Amino acid sequence: MNKKYYILSILLLWAGLLFADDVKFTASVNKTQVATGEVFEVTFSINGNAEHFAPPNFSGFQVVAGPNVSTSMTSVNGNMTMSNSYSYDLVPTRVGTFTIGTASIVANGHTLNTNSIRITVVKGKPVPQNSRSRQMQYDDDDGQGQASSVDVSKQLFIRAVVDKTHVYQGEQITVNYRVYTRVGIMDNQVDKLPELNGFWSQDITDQKQTAQWKTETVNGLRYNVADVKQVILFPERSGNLTLDPLGMTFIARIPAPSRDFMDQFFGGAFEDKKLKLKSPPVTIHVDPLPEAGKPEGYDGAVGAFSINASVDKTSLKANDAINFNIKVTGKGNIKLLKNLNVVFPADFEKYDPKVTDTITSKVNGIAGSRSYNYLLIPRHQGTYTIEPVKFSYFNPATRRYVTLTTKPFTINVAKGANESNVTALSLADKQDIKLLDKDIRYIKTGSAHLSKEGDEFLGSGWYYLLLLLGPVLAIGALVYRKWDEKNNSDIVKVKSRKASKIAAKHLASAQQQLINKNQKAFYDDLFKGIYGYLSDKLNIPYANLDKETIAAALKAHKVNESLIRQLEETLDLCDMARYAPVTGIAERDVFEKAKTMINDIENEI
Repeated sequence: MNKKYYILSILLLWAGLLFADDVKFTASVNKTQVATGEVFEVTFSINGNAEHFAPPNFSGFQVVAGPNVSTSMTSVNGNMTMSNSYSYDLVPTRVGTFTIGTASIVANGHTLNTNSIRITVVKGKPVPQNSRSRQMQYDDDDGQGQASSVDVSKQLFIRAVVDKTHVYQGEQITVNYRVYTRVGIMDNQVDKLPELNGFWSQDITDQKQTAQWKTETVNGLRYNVADVKQVILFPERSGNLTLDPLGMTFIARIPAPSRDFMDQFFGGAFEDKKLKLKSPPVTIHVDPLPEAGKPEGYDGAVGAFSINASVDKTSLKANDAINFNIKVTGKGNIKLLKNLNVVFPADFEKYDPKVTDTITSKVNGIAGSRSYNYLLIPRHQGTYTIEPVKFSYFNPATRRYVTLTTKPFTINVAKGANESNVTALSLADKQDIKLLDKDIRYIKTGSAHLSKEGDEFLGSGWYYLLLLLGPVLAIGALVYRKWDEKNNSDIVKVKSRKASKIAAKHLASAQQQLINKNQKAFYDDLFKGIYGYLSDKLNIPYANLDKETIAAALKAHKVNESLIRQLEETLDLCDMARYAPVTGIAERDVFEKAKTMINDIENEI
């Protein structure tokens, strides 16, 4: 016997023994007055085991979900209690007063009926099938979307929830892309993020890594809700702007219809369906900033702000540095603020400000501060005033422009040790220009000696000679390059041509060994020098050289027979001296003889 049926038989037997005569079968609704298009729920409950449930005729209502079957069992002090419930989601189709009739069920061999319920339907906004007011658009990959659209559309959908839909240009908006579900979600992934054209966007940074689920009631139905993306937007232009949909794919566990009572008893049948969902587009109405009362120099700040200015010193010497700081604090489009319009004394050399942000992006908006730090260097002694800085913003809460002003600062500058730059400019006369180290001179107004054409280098003979020298050198370099490429293209000839130079290096090393009276090293270097020379000159690999090969190659080049015999004798002597001491021979004579032989071979070849 199937294990599931075996367990159920035992439970039913136990329940039958404890079944009391006070079994009740009741009907209830979550509201008795609804509007057309509004969803409400009716539930039929029995506090015992039963079968053959028959729902009433829902005349005047449309069934959008159900029956949703649930079963529970409790045992207290050995007494078991079993209960079943059947619920439907209904939508009234017309105005009027309607009655939900009685449902029936068989319990312990007896047929039980529920009470009837009267529902009052008032006029409301209709909810058409397959419309965006269902809060979802989806595609079913298995081709069965039409069969389950009524049920699934109420069980799982995405919304873009905004805190406001009518704003001013530059006013911040918080958007939560939120998932609503009444079914189990096995898996999910984001297919397409919204492009958010027309908005400057900033993701909220205080979101937790995992979704935080909570419950929320929509149209009388309770859903599990989680925010999958939270973003703060600032509209960049006026008009009607649309928030693009967020697309996601879900694997949802959907209740499936089943005639098997055992499946219903153990929670019903389910199937996992792949659903592609999109949030419906949301239109944001953006008003332009009012022209009335707009301050001069207003630069687009929207929100609520304060401003503060400070200097790190008010007394210093010329050419010393001073830091002037302006800090804007508040809530709004603070990240979009531009550089402030600050006017400093003419004697002050200033650098571009260093901008530092201390800003947080949370659900309630973007807030924090932006600091502008100016490095200033007064170049001349005196008393100067940094004028107040004006900052204007538009407050959407009050719909008014606000202008803030910082306090002025008096800076006392003493004479510096090294004043090396122009410190003041005036339109009065040249006496107002302060020269330091004479880095700027006045234009001379007196008479000056003028040279005739040709007296100077420009236009002279040397000028034209040097002018022609460039092309001549370029042509010469090109000719030399061609000659060098041709001269070095034959590797054999190059090695032969450089053979004597290579031999000379080895002979120089042998001569040094001769001076150091190192006989073995002398003959070793002399042997390498001769063999290396012959290898390059005759184009024979070093490893293939022997007396017979050398003699044959020299004869092919018509070298004198006596010179070949002298070479063979010298090679034999060097070869022997490398491994055993040689007496009765003057190494100096051997060295000179080897050098002479190389010169003679070079001349003959």
